[in-house]
Amino acid sequence: MKVLLFNGSPNAYGCTYTALKMVATTLEAEGIETEIIQLGTAPIGGCLGCGFCRMGDHQCVQKDIVNEVLPKLEETDGFIFGSPVHFAGASGALTSFMDRLFYAGGRSFRLKPAAAVVSARRGGTTATFDQINKYFTIREMPVVSSQYWNMVHGNTPEEVMQDEEGMQTMRTLGRNMAYLLRCMAMANAAGVPLPKQETPAVTNFIR
Repeated sequence: MKVLLFNGSPNAYGCTYTALKMVATTLEAEGIETEIIQLGTAPIGGCLGCGFCRMGDHQCVQKDIVNEVLPKLEETDGFIFGSPVHFAGASGALTSFMDRLFYAGGRSFRLKPAAAVVSARRGGTTATFDQINKYFTIREMPVVSSQYWNMVHGNTPEEVMQDEEGMQTMRTLGRNMAYLLRCMAMANAAGVPLPKQETPAVTNFIR
């Protein structure tokens, strides 16, 4: 089993990474393989709404990190998306990345556990947390929770490590993710079928 963790901060080893690393370390202690993917500082364009990813190999027309990640989705069992707070919201890089990843790769996310991790010096965490979770709930993904909302506080990695409750929340998140993945693997081995999917009904507000 494998979990991908995405660092939406431009700082490769900053506060968001510190939180994600704690989750990853806990998952690995539980026997779950992990990979932390740094989105980096190269521009990530927003979705163009062109529909190119609905054709052929489901790649995005924009050639960047989104296309690098798309092939990994099928072989991944769980996902964690981390972001610093930028003006009470997720970073622009993570927002653009998730918009396009969830649009182009939506079919690969269904019923795979996911969680949001947020870091901030002080405020804006709950708004950012809510923003990221909305991606999961539109793709039928079980949302993994912890003993508190998945957030840490601090202005430096060292300060984040001093956030004892935040670090404990990250460890609990890792254990809860590992438990859910094992439960789902056992259900699959026992032949428990996935929920039936209906043909999507699309209703416009204006007719």
